[in-house]
Amino acid sequence: MTVELDPGTVSIIRLAWSRLLGLEDGALEGDGGDRLYSVDDDTGVLTFVTLFGREILKGPRWAVDAGRTLTGPDLRSHSTLLSLSRDHGGRGLGEARLYFCDTLPRFDGPPAVVSGERDLVLDLERRCPPDDVAEAGLSESEHPFVLVEGDGEPEAGRPVPLAGAGYDIWEGILAHLAVITPPDERRKGYAQRIAAVAVAESMAAGLVPQWRARTDNTASQRTALRAGFAYAGTQTSVILDAK
Repeated sequence: MTVELDPGTVSIIRLAWSRLLGLEDGALEGDGGDRLYSVDDDTGVLTFVTLFGREILKGPRWAVDAGRTLTGPDLRSHSTLLSLSRDHGGRGLGEARLYFCDTLPRFDGPPAVVSGERDLVLDLERRCPPDDVAEAGLSESEHPFVLVEGDGEPEAGRPVPLAGAGYDIWEGILAHLAVITPPDERRKGYAQRIAAVAVAESMAAGLVPQWRARTDNTASQRTALRAGFAYAGTQTSVILDAK
């Protein structure tokens, strides 16, 4: 099933990303046009974004000038940005796909049992690979949610966490989501279930949910699509040495 975003939602996303990238508010309106450049000599990140058909390169002057001669597919490549920033300590953040949602998720079955207890978030992270924990950053999320087993009140000890999701607020507009599931709890629908909770909560707060999945994380991409998100573009970034 192909999900399409409302034109009003698209405009809101463009506004948010214009501000994130240091552009004028209306810079990303329209479906075509030349690549946009945002020069920031104080930034610690070099990033290339494609969004609804537009291309944007943001970074220090030396990086932006070098990037003007490269194609979009070149700049979407993580290896290109690493090569470009080699003399400036470029370290990988990777390539990712961007998804957005403006429709409330629907699920059959009983209501999810959810907790926002920080100790449960930490319990969940201890069951997950360190790379997944670092990518999701759920324990640092502004608004975390944990799906727990049963009724959430076992006879002894804390509830068992099955999956977690959370969101941070970007530019007062976007709810940037993160989802994490322990390896032994995957393929059971838990990630999609808790993602739906985070989506519903963020939309109730008047935000547009955003999902970022690494290009090599097909499981995260599938979960995003099943949760009703629509693909909108890409982001490739590297960290630069501090001055």
